[in-house]
Amino acid sequence: MSVSKLPEPWRNIYAHPTDWVQHFPPLSLPEMFAEAVQAHGGRPLVEFFGRTYSYAALHDAARRFAAGLQAAGIKPGDRIGLFLPNVPIYIPAYYGAMLAGATVVNFSPLYTAAELEEQVADSDTRLLVTVDLAQLLPTALEVLRDSRLERLIVGRFCRMLPRLQGLAFRLFRRSLLTPLPRRDDVTTWDAMLHPAEPEPVPIDPQQTLALLQYTGGTTGTPKGAMLSHQNLTANARQIAAVDPHKDERDVIIGALPLFHVFANGCVLNRTVVNGGCIVMLPRFHIGQLLAAIRRTRPTTLPGVPTMFQALLDDPRFEGTDMSALRVCISGGAPLSAPLKERFEALTGVRLCEGYGLTECGGVASTNPYEGVDRPGSIGQPLPATRMALVDKEDASRLAPPGEPGELVIAGPQVMQGYWNRPETAASAFTDIAGGGAGIADGTHWLRTGDIAVIEDDGYVRIVDRSKDMIAVGGFKVFPSQVEAVLVQHPAVKEALVIGIPETYHGETPRAYVTLKEGEPAAGDELREWLNDRVGKHERVDAVVIRVALPKTMIGKLDRKALRQEALGD
Repeated sequence: MSVSKLPEPWRNIYAHPTDWVQHFPPLSLPEMFAEAVQAHGGRPLVEFFGRTYSYAALHDAARRFAAGLQAAGIKPGDRIGLFLPNVPIYIPAYYGAMLAGATVVNFSPLYTAAELEEQVADSDTRLLVTVDLAQLLPTALEVLRDSRLERLIVGRFCRMLPRLQGLAFRLFRRSLLTPLPRRDDVTTWDAMLHPAEPEPVPIDPQQTLALLQYTGGTTGTPKGAMLSHQNLTANARQIAAVDPHKDERDVIIGALPLFHVFANGCVLNRTVVNGGCIVMLPRFHIGQLLAAIRRTRPTTLPGVPTMFQALLDDPRFEGTDMSALRVCISGGAPLSAPLKERFEALTGVRLCEGYGLTECGGVASTNPYEGVDRPGSIGQPLPATRMALVDKEDASRLAPPGEPGELVIAGPQVMQGYWNRPETAASAFTDIAGGGAGIADGTHWLRTGDIAVIEDDGYVRIVDRSKDMIAVGGFKVFPSQVEAVLVQHPAVKEALVIGIPETYHGETPRAYVTLKEGEPAAGDELREWLNDRVGKHERVDAVVIRVALPKTMIGKLDRKALRQEALGD
C-alpha cells in the first residue's frame, strides 16, 4: 500500500493507480449476493449462538421476502425500514428489499419513538421490519400508531436461535419478549415469505438508491445519506482488496451493529464478497463475545475502541484463546495509543485503525493489516479513493503546502447526496480550482469537516475536528439534538452540550444550562429528566447549572468558548 514520495502537484493528495477502477465495475447488491451464493451456496454465512444459516438458505429467504413485498404493493424506489438488532433475518430483509427494487432505511434500535417517527416520516418509509423483543416492538407499535407507516413485519427472536435455546428463552426469559397484537397492519416475518419468485426489477447500480443511512453530518440535523448500489458494492470490494487473507478461512465477529454504516460495510457486505461467515451477536455483550470467540475461533474482530477496552478490563479475556485472529479493526472513534499498545501486547494481534463516514459508504482509509503500521494515523486511502486537503477558510482551494487542511474525499463509495436536502448536499461537496490533473477535473470532493495532514507516503493523520459531534463508544451524538430536548424543561433557559473525555467511552456528553428566573431546579434532577427522554448513547453524565453561558459577539451561544473553559482546549 505504501508509495514513494509524491511529486508536485500531488503534495496534498494520495492517489492509487487509475487501473484500480477496473476492479470495481458497476454491480448491484443483489448481484453481489447472488454471485456469492453461486460460489459458496453451502457455506455458512451466519453463525448465531451455535445455529448456522447458509448462503443458499438466506438467499432463498431474501427472494421470498422480495416476492412478499411485491405482493404487498411495494414498488421500486419505495422505502423499507429495518429496526433490528443483529439477528439472522437482517440479511434477507436487507438484500430482499433491494431485490424488490426498494431502498433500505436503517434505524438504530437505540432510538426513542420520537426519533424513529421523525426519520420514518422524513424517509416516507412504508414498511418496518423489527423483532418481538420488548426493547423494540413497543416502540415500533407506537410509531405505527402515530405515523404514516403502513405495516410492521415482525420476526420471532426465539425462532432464530438453536431449538433448545429458543425454547429456554421462551420459558425463562419471556419478559424480554412482547406478544404480537392481532391486527391487520402487523404481519409476522414468516408470513411475508412468499413461495413465488420475485418479479425481476431493473437496477442501475450507479443511480439506483440501495440505502438511506441517517447521519447528523456537519450540522447535527439528521439527514439521510443517499447510497447507491455501486457505492456499497464498491466499498465492500475496496475493503476486501486490502485484506491479504481474503482467500483464506474467513470468520468475522459481528458484534458491531449492522444498522451502522461501519458494520454494514466492514462486516456484512465485505463478508459476502469474501465468502466468509459472520458470527452474529444481537449486541455487544462481553460474555457472549468471549463465548463466541471460544466457540468459533474467528479470524477478524472489528469494533470500536470501547469494545477493545472492555475486553482488556474483563478478567476472563486474558485466558481466552485468540490464536486464530489475524487482525482486529478499530473504527468509529479515535483509537488511543495506550489502548492499542496494551491490546497488541496482550493478544499478539494487530489492532488496525481505519476511518470512514456515512457519506462515503463506510470506509475511506485504513492502516494495512501487515507491514508498516502508523499508530495515531487513519492509514492510507482505500484503492480508487483519493484524499486531498483544502484550505480551512476556502474549500475551493488546496491547503497551503505543508499546512493542515480540511480533508476531502473522492471515490466510488462517495454518496449521491442527502435525501430531500439538495442545498445541504451541495454544501457537503466542493470543487477545487487549480492543483493539476486529478484535482480540478470536475471531481466533486466530499468535505469531511476533519482537519488533517497527509504525509509523503500517503498516511493521513486527523489533527482536529471541525464538527461539534461527540463520539460515544463509536456512536455519534449531536449536541444540538440533546440541547433541543433539555430546553423543553420548564426551568431551563439556555443549554449547551459538549463532550467530556472519558476513559471507557472516549467521550461522554455533559450539559451546561442557565435557569429561568424563579424556576429553581437541581442538576441531578435535570440530568434524570433529560436522560429519560434521549437515547442511551445521548445520556449526559451531569447537568451543570451556571449563571451564564458564553456567547459570541453577536449573542449566539459559544460552544467553542465553553469547551475552552471546561477542558482548557
